[in-house]
This record gives sequence, C-alpha cells and structure tokens, in this order.
Amino acid sequence: MTQATSHYLRCEGREIHYMDWNASSARVGGRTVIAWHGLARTGRDMDELAAHLCANGYRVICPDTVGRGLSQWSPDPVQEYCLDFYARLALSLADQLGLCQFDWVGTSMGGAIGMVCAAGPLRGRITRLVLNDIGTELAAAAEQRIRSYAGNPPAFDTVSELEAYFRTIYKPYGWISDAQWRRMTETSVRRLPDGRVTPHYDPAMAGQFIHHPDDYKLHDTYARIEVPVLLLRGESSDLLLPETVAAMRETGPGRAGRLQVIEVPGCGHAPALNVPDQLGAVLKFLRT
Repeated sequence: MTQATSHYLRCEGREIHYMDWNASSARVGGRTVIAWHGLARTGRDMDELAAHLCANGYRVICPDTVGRGLSQWSPDPVQEYCLDFYARLALSLADQLGLCQFDWVGTSMGGAIGMVCAAGPLRGRITRLVLNDIGTELAAAAEQRIRSYAGNPPAFDTVSELEAYFRTIYKPYGWISDAQWRRMTETSVRRLPDGRVTPHYDPAMAGQFIHHPDDYKLHDTYARIEVPVLLLRGESSDLLLPETVAAMRETGPGRAGRLQVIEVPGCGHAPALNVPDQLGAVLKFLRT
C-alpha cells in the first residue's frame, strides 16, 4: 500500500499542512501532482485520487489551504483569504519542495487556484491542469448557496450528527461509500470549547466573497493559460453552467485546442473523484 505522510511547511509566514503520497517516486523520476481541495474542505478529500495516481507511479501533494484542516488560520483574514494569497502559498510550497514541473488537479476553489497559478506565479511549471467543476465564473445562485452554509457552519453534539449534515450538503458529490463519508467527517471535524463539533475550517474564509467579490471572475486568467486543460463538469452542477463551458471552448486553451471537457454523470458540484470512471479520466489525461 502506498505510504502517505503528514508534513508542515512555513509558507508566506503561515504554517501549511500537506499530505505527501508516494514521495519516493520523486527520487526515481516519477511525475508529481498537486491536488488541491475545494472551498470548505481539506486535502484529505483527495485520498482516493492520490492512492490511484500513486498506484500508477505518481507522487501526489495534497495541501490544506490556510484556514482549513490542519493548516494555520489566518490572523489577517480579509487580506489572506483570497485566490492571490492562496497562489502565493502554492508557489512557496512548490519552491520549498523543489518542484520544477508538475501537474495540478483542483476541485472547485482548488481549480481556481490552479488557474491563477498556471497563468501567473507557476506559469511554465504547471504542465497539465485538471479543473473539477470550476470555470471562469460562478453561477450566482450557487455562490449564494455556498455562502449560506460556509460562513456560518453549524455545530452538533455528536460526530454522527455532523456526518449526517455532510451527507446532506455534499450529496451532489455523487456516490460515496459509507466508509468514505465517515473518513470525510473524521478528517474535517473540530471540537468547540462547549464540546460540540463543527467543520474544521475558519468561518472567516467565506469573507472572500465579500472582500474580494471579483476573485472568481477568471476569464482573463484562463485566457492566458498555455497548457492542456481537462474540465470536469458534474452533469447537474449549479456552479459551472453549460454556457460557461461553451465560452471556455472559445478562448485560451479552448481556442488553442488544448481543452478537453467531460460531463460527469450522477453528480452536481462537485464530482468526488472517488470512483473508477472519474479516476480513470484524470489519469488518462495526465498521461496524454
């Protein structure tokens, strides 16, 4: 079984946690993938993807964004909970790990960070980019839905109640096994001073939509990307609309013939990257 190890690095003055899967492959010339999670999630969401890629010779780095999981919460949330700062964290992480070239898989926010990096601070170092249900803009209704739960996370008396909550709000992820639901819960829970449990992130991170209202308007950013892009869209996604996908086909990687689009059945926002068809599609693209 592939060994995953837990690590911490100081990036832009903040302690960032990441899981390093199959680090030994880097010493024998294997390719590396950075897999970045969604807005209110953690790097452990990428466990199935990381295990699958590692079984095929890849090293996979799965960070927790500042304010999420085991990474430090920002003491300056207004300035630091935004795509620009997250991209700076990614640059620092890649530099400290000595990653000259690597691929990027990003779910939702993680894909947006990947776009910013591929067009800017990591241009020429990101060689392939997978965008999991994220495009050049967010549908307004989906943004409002995310803001409604992310900025005011509920608290529960028991972990089982938190799991039931996750099963409800993340139902659009598609099929997830009971064991995966349990792991998702146990890897993204924190206990409050009163003994109750809540999702393991800083609620202030939702302020990104208030303090940086244009953060996810990425048309110009996407147009500057010069590497192959795989765009996965959940067939019932309320965040990545078909018209956004159509527009992406006409500019940047789409116009250059470097965009591949796959609609994922049985999912909304966002496919969990945990079943054979999704894992196989990502691996095939990275190998192309």
